[in-house]
Amino acid sequence: MTAELRSTFDASTMVLTIANPEHRNALGPEIYAAGVEALNAADSNPEVRCVVLTGEGGTFCAGGNLQRLQANRQQPPEVQARSIEGLHDWIEAIRAFPKPVIAAVEGAAAGAGFSLALACDLIVAARGAIFVMAYSSVALSPDGGGSWSLARALPRQLAAELLLGGERIGAERLQQLGVVGRVCEPGTALDTALRWAAQLGARAPNALASIKELIGEAAGNDLHQQLALERDHFVRNLHHANAGIGIAAFLHKQVPRYE
Repeated sequence: MTAELRSTFDASTMVLTIANPEHRNALGPEIYAAGVEALNAADSNPEVRCVVLTGEGGTFCAGGNLQRLQANRQQPPEVQARSIEGLHDWIEAIRAFPKPVIAAVEGAAAGAGFSLALACDLIVAARGAIFVMAYSSVALSPDGGGSWSLARALPRQLAAELLLGGERIGAERLQQLGVVGRVCEPGTALDTALRWAAQLGARAPNALASIKELIGEAAGNDLHQQLALERDHFVRNLHHANAGIGIAAFLHKQVPRYE
């Protein structure tokens, strides 16, 4: 079966499903390109308010296809470099995407699969799900922004433990550390993520886009720069039609319906 990224819809949520069950939803260039294309389509579609990323069956994503990587060892280094750049284009597209992206994780998120989940804004994981940066177990180093994400999300020593030793870490522990947002029963990660997406989708999309940008810029800004950015976003959102809708609904104890 050919690896693919399936795109379906649940109300205002686009669901992207990594489907490569023969290789436990391992990733490849065709999936990277489809991921970027799907996000571009979702960005231009005002009916899409959120995106949920999941894997087919009981596994989120096993990372890179080791058979393909072994074959690429016989190719010029530029071949693998182009493949990684495709992955990185998808990672950057997720980070820059102005709408919330939720990872719904069942089973294992390994290697680039872990990196992919970390690139999402929010993570739902089934109880017992395992996350592992398996690179060093096969004499490789991380890609997909895994080192960047973990170094910012966790204490340095714990990030080193996961990356250097390829240690497995469970959903419950990652929730305690603030990386996983919600832990649910096995088999319910997608439904839990869809409910969360519906809640977020009911909020003003311009405000969520601003918040996502502010979070993304915060680490590189000093306080003065971040305050200026917050000011500019606040003023722009105040003069957006949705602020009028939201404030009026709050004052009249009504449920807002945002544009």
